[in-house]
Amino acid sequence: MSIFNEHYFELKNGFLFAEVTRRVEEYKKQHPDRKVISLGVGDVTRPLPEVCIQAMHKAVDELSRSETFRGYGPEQGYAFLRQAIVDNEFAPLGVNIGIDEVFISEGAISDCGNIVDLFDQDCVIGIPDPAYPVYMDSNVMNGRAKNINILPINQDNGFVPQIPEKHLDVVYLCYPNNPTGLTMNREQLSKWVEYALREKCVILYDSAYVSYIRHEGIPHSIFEIEGAEKCAIEFRSFSKTAGFTGVRCGYTVVPKELTFNSEDGRTISLNYNWNRRQCTKFNGTSYISQRAAAAIYSEEGQRQVRENVDCYMKNADLIRETLKKYGYDVLGGEDAPYIWLRTPDGMGSWDFFDKMLNELSIVTTPGSGFGQSGEGFVRLSSFGRPEDCEEAMKRIEQWKY
Repeated sequence: MSIFNEHYFELKNGFLFAEVTRRVEEYKKQHPDRKVISLGVGDVTRPLPEVCIQAMHKAVDELSRSETFRGYGPEQGYAFLRQAIVDNEFAPLGVNIGIDEVFISEGAISDCGNIVDLFDQDCVIGIPDPAYPVYMDSNVMNGRAKNINILPINQDNGFVPQIPEKHLDVVYLCYPNNPTGLTMNREQLSKWVEYALREKCVILYDSAYVSYIRHEGIPHSIFEIEGAEKCAIEFRSFSKTAGFTGVRCGYTVVPKELTFNSEDGRTISLNYNWNRRQCTKFNGTSYISQRAAAAIYSEEGQRQVRENVDCYMKNADLIRETLKKYGYDVLGGEDAPYIWLRTPDGMGSWDFFDKMLNELSIVTTPGSGFGQSGEGFVRLSSFGRPEDCEEAMKRIEQWKY
């Protein structure tokens, strides 16, 4: 008998972004004189908001004095941040979220992966395709590879996953979407909530890019939809909102009304059991990071965050409009920091990735790395420096392709 979790053998070889990095590093070694511009991995480039820097300095000073020192914090997060989230993220939407329904973590990717601890190994899982790899990989690692149902996102369905005819126990939705950069309107999201309520299905709603929504009519939280508190969990992050990719802080909302009945008639609360899971496997997010996160909810903090978001969306506008000008078929980039580019002439995703890298020294992300339906696309990120995005678009304008 092997002591190793052999479900890891069912994972696809290599993590998408690790392979992108490997190819880019190899290219740099062969062409040290060329400036490589990354429009690939969605990491931020602007400095942290000044209010966050000040808050972290103050927090560090507190930790230097015995009278204000803090050790372990609450596994669920400090009340000052949880209350700020309730008051600033959900109350303005008319959404009634309690502080004890908000769980602070080190980032949405961890919670999106760890949440599968709550579900039975035989659960039927619905995963959109293309999608962020953590949804698929975390379930494969937990032995659910045979129970995964793929929900294609493609031109035939308007790049929105269709309501399945079969039963799902759990389904992932991500909007604004990574990687396509598209959104789901209120009517579309309401249909998914109706399905989940009817089928006793849990929606795992990843809204890490909610701060990038610019158009009206797009829900900023799934809990804006009536009944969602009975069927949904929402994940959010400060990574792209406030530049916390290196600081690490995010949160998950698990409503108390999200309950199910066990086979023996017991009422099972996912809020209670997520709290139980966190208290067992997690010692809480850094106090310094939480103070920095809370700082963005000041008036000045909101202004500084918006300045960063606006900068990235200006990059998105430039990338999207330049590609359109030169005849490329593109989606997204209007309410999200990602542009979904269809590769020309039916070229494969990795082939077009290599072509842009070798001929333009521009890094993208192959769409096929997000799933089978991503084949024939590449994702471009707008998180680069404005001057680099401008230079990348000049290279595309001069490209003889």
